[in-house]
Amino acid sequence: MIKFDVVELAVNNILEKLGNEIIMAAPLGAGKPNHLINSIYKKAKNNPEISLTICTALSLQRPIGKSDLERRFIKSFDQRIFGDYPDLNYELERKNLPDNIKILEFYYPPGKFLRNLDAQRNYLSSNYTHVCRDLIDRGVNLIVQMVSQENKQISLSCNADLTMDLLKGLRKSKQEVLFVGQVNSNLPFMYGDALLFQDDFDILIDQENHHYKIFGPPKSSIPDDDYMIGLYASSLVKDDGELQVGIGSLGDAVIYGLILRQNENSLFNKILESFPQYKNSQAIIKNLGETGDFKEGLFGATEMMVDGFMELYKNKILKKKVYDHIVLQRLINEDILNPEEITGTLIDHLIRKGTIKSKLNHKDCEFLVYWGIFKDNIKFEDNEIIIGTTRINSNWMDNREEIIMHCLGNKLKNGNLMHAGFFLGPTNFYEWLRNLPVSERKLFAMKSVLKVNQLYGHEVIDRLHRKNARFINTCMMTTLSGGHVSDGLESGQIISGVGGQFNFVAMAQELPDGHSVITMRSTRMSKGVRVSNFVFNYGHITIPRHMRDILVTEYGIAYLRGKTDEEIIIEILKVCDSEFQEDLLKKAKMYGKIDPGFELPNSFKLNTPDSYKKILNKYKESGMFTKFPFGTDLTDKEITLGGALKRLKLLPHFNLIKKLSLFFKLPFVKVQEDHMTYLALVNLDKPLNFKEKIYQRLISLYL
Repeated sequence: MIKFDVVELAVNNILEKLGNEIIMAAPLGAGKPNHLINSIYKKAKNNPEISLTICTALSLQRPIGKSDLERRFIKSFDQRIFGDYPDLNYELERKNLPDNIKILEFYYPPGKFLRNLDAQRNYLSSNYTHVCRDLIDRGVNLIVQMVSQENKQISLSCNADLTMDLLKGLRKSKQEVLFVGQVNSNLPFMYGDALLFQDDFDILIDQENHHYKIFGPPKSSIPDDDYMIGLYASSLVKDDGELQVGIGSLGDAVIYGLILRQNENSLFNKILESFPQYKNSQAIIKNLGETGDFKEGLFGATEMMVDGFMELYKNKILKKKVYDHIVLQRLINEDILNPEEITGTLIDHLIRKGTIKSKLNHKDCEFLVYWGIFKDNIKFEDNEIIIGTTRINSNWMDNREEIIMHCLGNKLKNGNLMHAGFFLGPTNFYEWLRNLPVSERKLFAMKSVLKVNQLYGHEVIDRLHRKNARFINTCMMTTLSGGHVSDGLESGQIISGVGGQFNFVAMAQELPDGHSVITMRSTRMSKGVRVSNFVFNYGHITIPRHMRDILVTEYGIAYLRGKTDEEIIIEILKVCDSEFQEDLLKKAKMYGKIDPGFELPNSFKLNTPDSYKKILNKYKESGMFTKFPFGTDLTDKEITLGGALKRLKLLPHFNLIKKLSLFFKLPFVKVQEDHMTYLALVNLDKPLNFKEKIYQRLISLYL
């Protein structure tokens, strides 16, 4: 292993060893060593003889804004939120890359590259669990990652997902590969599969002025329809279960629902029951979910650990520990072993199962100490267990009571509350992880996606861990036959990527008490017009109809597993916005997919935004269902101004009459004095020209 304290020197060394053909793999999300990647990119950009391919996903960039007003707004908080985070130069120049540089990604920030030809042509469609395989096939010869360091130990921190599996696969296939880490002290030092040593790297870089702020995307506000989806989805999560949930406002809404259910259970149930659509989902909740509080709690297993799991931990919902040992976990699941109370009976069971021998040996004692069954200060020597000055013959049958008296620990150790492949979240989430005591931080174990996103290769222990599993993901559209569209359009254009969604949906099918829960807003705004996210059919599908399970919209829950085509259509119409129910039903009849005489009962025709907004507004008056229930990096003024700018974005979609009305109204708009503090954020409190005066009046109109 070679150490460098200057990135450019390390890059020179990399090029000396690999030559001019570089196929570089970098982690998705926050684990990229941006300075190192930028230095390699610069070398290739300035030298056309170097061929550089960058294989990665979810390249993070400071927001730049699409309009002058958006850019002004972003400038008001950019430095405060993103600090010295360095943008990736290949991302900034994505529309004009040199011919010798290619960027391959398997997941994009949603919608960012819809009209970028280079990105659309170089999208790599892979399930998350197949990415390593596909990158090995592409001949990766350089792996780079940002890491955390404590003495000689190294942590892959936010990205234990693919790195080591890729490195092992390349070395097994005897391909030349360099493994390079760059230290950043702002990364939380994490454990599990993330834990390595200096000698595991070929090159380690620690440049003092490159310890930059970790990218922390600001929280999204939670709209009313998301809150409704979160309430319904949270009622499907069972106590003593496992949870996977993603980033964004829909994920946050689920977390909010779970916390409300835990801390104010009677109110949670009262709110649910107050919605007219609740009775349509009540039977599904009774059969598949629960609405009580969490006695045993949840275990988290997710490719992406989001800050929502921090909130679940703080609220004593994420409290179910699992243990990476088949016999111990099985005894827990069978209610034979209480992890919080060690008794001699446990050792009897372990002997009967063949886990340890009746005459305990050195290996057995190490096992018992590691799991907390024996005290930490136990030693073994000459067939004797030594604790302090006491020596006990290790034959369990002959010395059972004495061993119990002197050696037994109090409770199991080395359990986990969380298994995650990578993490990403706001700045306070990283700070929370960094400040957790080591003993608590170890509860959040970073794992390879091959261990988190699938059962294969470790199926027995995973099945024991993932009791009552609920894998909650989102989609953009759903067909009337139950297929889900999550990553792209029927034109072939990619919105984001498959990621791990298919993996978790498939896993739910393999677990007898597991379920895939797909959440989706029933409508969206398109060019100023409200349209349905339910379609009769679609030319691109992410989750095929034969893997359908549970779908949740703001109007309730549709259970689709095992249903016929006609039954699926009926279930979907029940949770569809009523404005679009008849058109979809008419289409289903046209193609013979439903009885021509079928009519949707009146009880399912109440699905309008007003049906839930009036009820939510009543609870909002008491401080519930706020836009940012878990806080935000934005100030109150920035939130208000951002809302005004969001409404302004709808102007191009106004009809001619509305545009003319606004045109004639604008000259008479008077800027109020209390608007000046908002306008100052975008440097419009003192307009310098006609354009800025128009901006000023438009914003004042919508504040």
